[in-house]
Amino acid sequence: MIVQFTPAITIRSERDRNEGHVGFKIGDKVIYPNHGLGVVEKVEEKTILGTTCGFFHLRILSNETTVLVPVANVDNVGLRRAITDEEVERLFQLLGDGKIDNHQNWKGRFKDNSDKMRTGSIYDMADVLKSLTFLAKSKSLSFREKRMLDRAKSLIISEISEVMQTTQQAIEHRVSESLEKCFMTKARNAQRAVARAATKAAPAKAAARTAAPVAKQRQARAS
Repeated sequence: MIVQFTPAITIRSERDRNEGHVGFKIGDKVIYPNHGLGVVEKVEEKTILGTTCGFFHLRILSNETTVLVPVANVDNVGLRRAITDEEVERLFQLLGDGKIDNHQNWKGRFKDNSDKMRTGSIYDMADVLKSLTFLAKSKSLSFREKRMLDRAKSLIISEISEVMQTTQQAIEHRVSESLEKCFMTKARNAQRAVARAATKAAPAKAAARTAAPVAKQRQARAS
C-alpha cells in the first residue's frame, strides 16, 4: 500500500462552494485533485510532530493508492464531491463550444495546462483536453503533453461515468463526439471571420481600384 500526504491546493467544486464547509463520512465517493475518484475508507486521528489531528483515508480507485487528507484542511486541499447531473450537461456544452485556448509556445502552454490540472476543477481539465486534442490533430505531442492529455481524458471520463452511472466506454464516445463538434464549430467560426474580414475590405479595395485610373488621368493632364 502506498500512502501519500496531501499538498496544499485551493479549489472546490461549485456544489461544495455553495454548501460551505463539507464533511465527508466513510463510504463517500470524492474527487481528489489530479488523482480522480476516491472513497473515504477511514477517519482517524494521528499524531505527527507532536500535533494530533484527524485524517480522512482515501483509496484512489484508479491505482489503489491511499491518500491521507487532514480533516481540518478539506476546504484548502481541494477535496470535493463529484459534479451534479446538471453540471455534467454544462461540461458537455463546454467541450463542444468551439472555444480553444492554445499557446504556440510549448513552455507557456505546458505551464498553463499543468496549473489547470492541479486545480482539480473538471472544467479546467476540459480546457486541457480540448487544447491538447486539437493540437494533436496538427502535430505530434511531446511525451509529457501526451501523458497530460491521457490523464485529463481519463479523469473526466471516470467522474462523469460515476455521476451518470454509465459505462466509461459510453462516456468516452460522447466526449469524443463533443470534441469533434468543438473542432467543427471552431473551423466554421474561423471561416466566418475570414468572410467578414473580406466583406469589410471589399469597399476599400473597390475604392482603391477606382482611384488608380483617376490618379493616372490627372498625372497625364499635368504632363
